[in-house]
Amino acid sequence: MGEWTVAPRILLDATAVPADRGGLGRYVDGLLCALHAQGADLAVACQRADEKRYEGLVPGARVVAGPATLAHRATRLAWEQSGLPHLAEGVGAEVIHLPTYTMPVSAALPTVVTIHDVTLFAEPELHDPVRTSYIKSATRTAARRATRLIAPSRATRDELVSVLGADPAHIDVAYHGVDHEVFHRPSEAEIKQVSDRLGLHGRPYIAYLGALEPRKNVPNLIRGWAKACANRPDAPALVLAGSGGWDDEVDAALATVPLDLRVLRPGYLPWPSLPGFFGGALVVAIPSRGEGFGLPVLEAMSCGAPVLTTPRGPLPEVGGEAVAYTEPDAPGIADALTALIDAPSRRAELAEAAHTRSREFSWTASAEAHMASYQRAVAQYTTTHTH
Repeated sequence: MGEWTVAPRILLDATAVPADRGGLGRYVDGLLCALHAQGADLAVACQRADEKRYEGLVPGARVVAGPATLAHRATRLAWEQSGLPHLAEGVGAEVIHLPTYTMPVSAALPTVVTIHDVTLFAEPELHDPVRTSYIKSATRTAARRATRLIAPSRATRDELVSVLGADPAHIDVAYHGVDHEVFHRPSEAEIKQVSDRLGLHGRPYIAYLGALEPRKNVPNLIRGWAKACANRPDAPALVLAGSGGWDDEVDAALATVPLDLRVLRPGYLPWPSLPGFFGGALVVAIPSRGEGFGLPVLEAMSCGAPVLTTPRGPLPEVGGEAVAYTEPDAPGIADALTALIDAPSRRAELAEAAHTRSREFSWTASAEAHMASYQRAVAQYTTTHTH
């Protein structure tokens, strides 16, 4: 049990969590469970569809579902400005945590905002222009007006300071955790089940999990994989899993793949199948150009998979020396994949090292860092508002 001198009542706004959970859902769920396990005084605002789920995850916490219209993004953002502060008052919250870049600007309470990544300022061409302008203005507002900011890595903290001029004294770094029970080394049966469901029936494959958006660099992964597999008798398939996103170049890259190579796009994979998917892969390749943290990299490591990623942003903070690195260009990816496909002993070493390193990341440690941030926010707010 964590012991805190002052345990403020925290209202966590989970209304932005999408139906397919995704990275944000895994962050919110992991954090809430760990805060609850440590005896935090919690209230949770959520969408109606998630009410029962959160009541089950954090029994005894005050779970309040917002209006049914929150399923629509515009309505949710408007509600966050007026409905959320009202709700905070109703549940007697002492601090509001917003787990993704937006915040109510008029809340008469300390606010803590998690800003997951700042890549859209550094590399705007890697993002959907329609959503980008709103996210940028909301992120700027949070960087200026939140009592504290939480960054999931030192790289993201440094970017908040250099790109947005955020005050480093108001930023806390809290690494994500990973649920080691969910993301575990898979059994042969789990591996077989995923392989059969994908129609691979035991044939080798390279795994990717994530949105198909430009910063994830999927076109170069496709080109690099195709180059590495040219003229291989037993060429591994490429499986691009994950939901959503947009990247016009993905289709163009797929059109260049030779007919004897297989690319599979199964879409969203349910959580329970991820250990078999990651752990059954020859290599998990996530050659991203920019991340705030890189949760799929950590999750694949936790499943004992050999991982190939890039030395960009926070990824070396996550992977350390337990993963293989490549530059994000297609020839670099081709060389790195070739080296790994041809070296089973290197893959086994990486798998072992990755699994060991993943144990250093836990939602318990993340929750402790978050709680310290909530306490600082309350103390800071009290100081500035009593003088």
